[in-house]
Amino acid sequence: MSKIQNIFLYIFGLFATTVSAQTDVDAIMMAKRNLCGGFLVGTNSWSNYWEGKNYRNNENIGVLKSNSIMAMVNYGITDKLNVIASAPYISNSASKGTLRGQEGFQDLSLTVKYEFLSKKFRNSYISLLAFGNFSTPLTDYVADYLPLAIGNQSNTLSGKLMADIQRGRWFATASAGYTYRNNVTIDRDAYYTTEMIYSNEVRMPNLMGFNARIGYRKDADLIVEAVFDQMNTLGGFDMRKNEMPFLSNNMDMGRIGLNFKLPIPKVNGLSLLGNTMYTISGRNVGRSTLFMTGLVYQVEFSKKSK
Repeated sequence: MSKIQNIFLYIFGLFATTVSAQTDVDAIMMAKRNLCGGFLVGTNSWSNYWEGKNYRNNENIGVLKSNSIMAMVNYGITDKLNVIASAPYISNSASKGTLRGQEGFQDLSLTVKYEFLSKKFRNSYISLLAFGNFSTPLTDYVADYLPLAIGNQSNTLSGKLMADIQRGRWFATASAGYTYRNNVTIDRDAYYTTEMIYSNEVRMPNLMGFNARIGYRKDADLIVEAVFDQMNTLGGFDMRKNEMPFLSNNMDMGRIGLNFKLPIPKVNGLSLLGNTMYTISGRNVGRSTLFMTGLVYQVEFSKKSK
């Protein structure tokens, strides 16, 4: 199997679960003492990729695929403060080649979501929100097993600000965030980036992200929206030609997509979620197509809740 085959599955597993449940990325708040939980299943695949800025393919690996199942739960501590938890199970594979895929639970993600401003302005409603997120590996999976690693074994801390404006049933949302990633220890004493490093510790570059969406929203039950999502690595280095990737590569990605949330008729509190994303630009990543869908159920623990 050519080393270039290693590029795809690693990045595939790394970004297979970048799309979370809608409550992680929108301006909808869960009411006090309300709980919403459910499962999302997804598949992500590609056969073409960017090696640095060079766009190319590889006929030896076939189609790269990553399947995921994610459990999520969102609880309203108050009408303005929510806590969200999620955890994915990931399985990676290639249609050709000899390396076996890796699968398992990846990282536990905990998010605090706070709406610090909600105000009516003329005929519109404006909301400002802040997010704090922490993630940590759930299992001792091997991060330095490229391309089959399901994650990078790095603990992360993220902060994000979001602005949302709704006029009637039409809305627009924009957010920007920063993610700190701690260093990772690997099972070798030396490795090469742009120079030889005699250490088993890998310095992970941090991330910046931007997200914009526009669409139709009827309360919190019916949502259809178009999405643009951009991720940039703050540092790192390009993959060398015909070589495998490394944990601290520079990985940038721009994607467009569609999200929806639909109520299930005759079942109060049950909703269907769906998402599709397509990579339109990148650096050291694959041109992937992602599909996710799932069910979430909301239950109210107090009659005083909204």
